[in-house]
Amino acid sequence: MDRSNQTSPMAGFILLGLSAHPKLEKMFFVLILLMYLVILLGNGVLILVTVLDSHLHTPMYFFLGNLSFLDICYTTSSVPLILDSFLTPRKTIPFSACAVQMFLSFAMGATECVLLSMMAFDRYVAICKPLRYPVVMSKAAYVPMAAGSWAAGSSSAMVQTSLAMRLPFCGDNIINHFTCEILAVLKLACADISINVISMVVANVVFVGSPVLFIFVSYVFIIATILRIPSAEGRKKAFSTCSAHLTVVVVFYGTILFMYGKPKSKDPLGADKEDLSDKFISLFYGVVTPMLNPIIYSLRNKDVKATVRNLIFRKHFTQ
Repeated sequence: MDRSNQTSPMAGFILLGLSAHPKLEKMFFVLILLMYLVILLGNGVLILVTVLDSHLHTPMYFFLGNLSFLDICYTTSSVPLILDSFLTPRKTIPFSACAVQMFLSFAMGATECVLLSMMAFDRYVAICKPLRYPVVMSKAAYVPMAAGSWAAGSSSAMVQTSLAMRLPFCGDNIINHFTCEILAVLKLACADISINVISMVVANVVFVGSPVLFIFVSYVFIIATILRIPSAEGRKKAFSTCSAHLTVVVVFYGTILFMYGKPKSKDPLGADKEDLSDKFISLFYGVVTPMLNPIIYSLRNKDVKATVRNLIFRKHFTQ
């Protein structure tokens, strides 16, 4: 491609968002703002509950606290930018800010994949190896497991972001998205992106394929163990301890597979509709899923509900 058509990355990028659909912008601004407030409140309450209640100082709730903190970080890295794009047509974002936003969103997504697999392992040990649980899932084990999840996700994000941001970009640097989504940014590159594609395939295998396989195998053993429990009450109690996690896994990975696994349209008119569809799916993945996580864990977990009631009750009667 002609190098004269390249633009300086320092000029930044332009985010189109929903500028082609102005009637939708006001509605989505209110909707996304409300969802963001629910995310902050719901995940903030879960973190507070897992810290204040000593009965919840267990590996499962430690991982849950990490997941809630991750959801707050992930949405905070993108939602304010999305809200601003609804108010400012053709929102301009500096190159450095785009790189930071891309890094944070990729890091949080990769870290969540690993965290969910760590939570599956915790449930496997609790149900299939209950006598060894205190030893296998000791504090000396589950804290490094969580730290390793954050380190692995951040390392992968650093590689993907540096590879993407070193590319030369062409034209007006217009990103047809709400945020600096890495696939949307790569479409603007003037150079060969085969290395980027290969690195993303490897990252997807490591951070999506491997955790999904690990979770699947863990739940095969978990379900087999639950079915061998003689009493119906015992089976119900055992399944209830992992039903919330399984629900979150299905919602999280289901959205990822639907977002990246659906076929691409070759028709220009169909491609326009597909771009709009991709944006809505991305919104669901980036906003709705983090909002559902605390709701799912609150509704399906008796310990969390009991702790929240106790905190509210205590606050009410101490005033």
